[in-house]
Amino acid sequence: MYTIQSTNPCVSSLCGVIHLPCVSRLVEDTAWHPVMRTEIEKWGPVQSTLYKTFLGSPLKLWASVGHWWIWHFDLSKYTEKQRPRVLVSLAAVAAFAFIGLPTIAHYSGLLGVVKYWLMPWLGYHFWMSTFTVVHHTAPHIPFKPASEWNAAKAQLSGTVHCEYPRWVEFLCHDISVHVPHHVNSKIPWYNLRAAHDSLMKNWGEYMTSCTFNWRMMKTIFTELHVYDDKKNYVPFDQEKPEPFFEVQRKVIPNSV
Repeated sequence: MYTIQSTNPCVSSLCGVIHLPCVSRLVEDTAWHPVMRTEIEKWGPVQSTLYKTFLGSPLKLWASVGHWWIWHFDLSKYTEKQRPRVLVSLAAVAAFAFIGLPTIAHYSGLLGVVKYWLMPWLGYHFWMSTFTVVHHTAPHIPFKPASEWNAAKAQLSGTVHCEYPRWVEFLCHDISVHVPHHVNSKIPWYNLRAAHDSLMKNWGEYMTSCTFNWRMMKTIFTELHVYDDKKNYVPFDQEKPEPFFEVQRKVIPNSV
């Protein structure tokens, strides 16, 4: 996430995004987090099916919908200092739900709601989830408990720099040049590449880079699910193979 570069504190507060510096720290990194065994033990059959379906398949590319639902409406998950900003966000959501959506439905019907709200909403979550999961998930990048976590190492080594087709990077303002914004979230997008080049020159041995490919996505969908303190990640069906994952491993291509 990036903070808004504005000299007006009100604009920064309303439009900016709080960037959590706790990348790859267990529990505290809420942007992306592996599933914990203690959570799995609490799941009933319905929860287990839902989580495995959305976090263990290509539907993972819409997983931010679940994050939105679980995190964004529960004030108990925020500190007293954070809650006023969260309330502003909730007020904006409520205003759109009770004013915006009925207005769209009144003038353009149900089809208009689908065209002008649902599809853009799903498109945004696809964009957000895809970039987030790619940036924050790799077999060799560990999540660490607070007692073992090192901020400098996590900022350099805790995320992935992924090269996408140039048109994707252009449309997304180089958000894929990801590592610099964990070092300093105030770096504007037009300086990200220069910052990345400098980090690679001086600290490249600690950084992870890749090119977007289907083998990587297949691994994310079918293997990188549950936190493991020795292997970093294990699949949901590590103990006993499950057809849902076995079929995906055979059907999802390694390249296109």
